[in-house]
Amino acid sequence: MGPNVDKLFLEVAGRPVVAHTWARFDAAAGIDDIILVVRDVMQPAFAELADTFRFRKPYRLVVGGQERQDSVWNGLRALASGVEIVAIQDGDRPCTSEELIEETIRAALETGAGVAAQRLSDTVKESNGGNLVSRTVDRSRLWAVQTPQTFRVEVIVRALTAVRQQGLLVTDDAAACELIGQPVRLIESATPNPKVTRSGDLGYVAVVLRQSGY
Repeated sequence: MGPNVDKLFLEVAGRPVVAHTWARFDAAAGIDDIILVVRDVMQPAFAELADTFRFRKPYRLVVGGQERQDSVWNGLRALASGVEIVAIQDGDRPCTSEELIEETIRAALETGAGVAAQRLSDTVKESNGGNLVSRTVDRSRLWAVQTPQTFRVEVIVRALTAVRQQGLLVTDDAAACELIGQPVRLIESATPNPKVTRSGDLGYVAVVLRQSGY
């Protein structure tokens, strides 16, 4: 997006990106409470979003950490006592369907961990650090992992504790579960579930949101 751009607050389909994401979880039947992990200076902006869009569910604002896994850890520490299931979502993934949220919750209840994912349809090439192809990878076994990534709380706490104790850096929460041998069920996204990464993504996201009625 470039420097000094907070993509979460870029407007798409009449709302900031993160307001769409928040609305999806505010509407999801399986979600009771929402924790937003934010930069320390952004609490007023998120509180204003809650007022502007009249989100119904209780929410709390928690300050994030240096890495994604540190922010997730801070969010987990803020969970209310007795919570059994937690769904972890990218704020810049505004098109997640309620059905997908519910399916990952069911998978977490049954398996301990369920993550949204998409089968790869493009041919995948591997390169040894340059721009020349070294080999073609069998795509039939490959998935692109998305969010929500949903877990039994004791599972993800145990997994991230292991990550922290070993001083590792993981790119998603499911990788922490792999570290401790926890099975992770892949839940295929039946509808587009894009992440806003580049400015060109906004047009596509707007189309997806309109098609889904948002």
